[in-house]
Amino acid sequence: MNRHGDPLLPEEITARDLHPAARNELKTLSKENADTVARHLAMASQLIDDDPALAHEHALAASRRAGRVAVVRESLAITAYATGDFALALRELRTYRRISGSDDQIALMVDSERGVGRADRALEVGRSVDRAALPVDARVELAIAMSGARLDLGETERALLELDIPELDPDRAFAWSPGLFAARAAVLEELGRLDEAALWSRRAAVAAEALDASEPGEVIEVIEVEEEATDGDEADDDVTDAEGER
Repeated sequence: MNRHGDPLLPEEITARDLHPAARNELKTLSKENADTVARHLAMASQLIDDDPALAHEHALAASRRAGRVAVVRESLAITAYATGDFALALRELRTYRRISGSDDQIALMVDSERGVGRADRALEVGRSVDRAALPVDARVELAIAMSGARLDLGETERALLELDIPELDPDRAFAWSPGLFAARAAVLEELGRLDEAALWSRRAAVAAEALDASEPGEVIEVIEVEEEATDGDEADDDVTDAEGER
């Protein structure tokens, strides 16, 4: 930590390690400040999975230097959520939404409401947006979050209905497919429909494997996973080659 309480930045981390779209939001800052903020945001992004607490410290450092920049507040919200500070995540998500005018983090807001024990409020937040206007990945994440809120309230059948969206395609794998399939498996298990749950769990695993082996932007065609596959059959025939770009 330096005298400002900021975590140390490795020398090899530069502003260019931050996504160009995020760097573009920092143009209102002085060059020196923009570079430092960008480096802290890049570190937060790199650390979020392995060390969320340290990622949060970097996001806090960026916020102290550039608290009026939307991407900075978004990063702070995401790292707060990752550390389990759902109240702070909610506050920062509301600020991010006000500054940016974007609803693309609405699913995280729903999950943060769940995190502070307000499942009813989570559903209200989720219903407050026009889902058709959301990017497809945000729309899928919202469906998963809404399903989780229904589970919190013991509304298991309705939790399953929340996941009945056009993006639930068992024959193709997109970036959101493993999470969507796994969420459906979890609800089916809660309903006691164990065979179906196992099948969707297998689909989630197959989709994840296919995506790991693919190139960015490819649409992955996935052969229907038969019920027998849940009994330990080989997965060699589950995935076909990618057939082109989305």
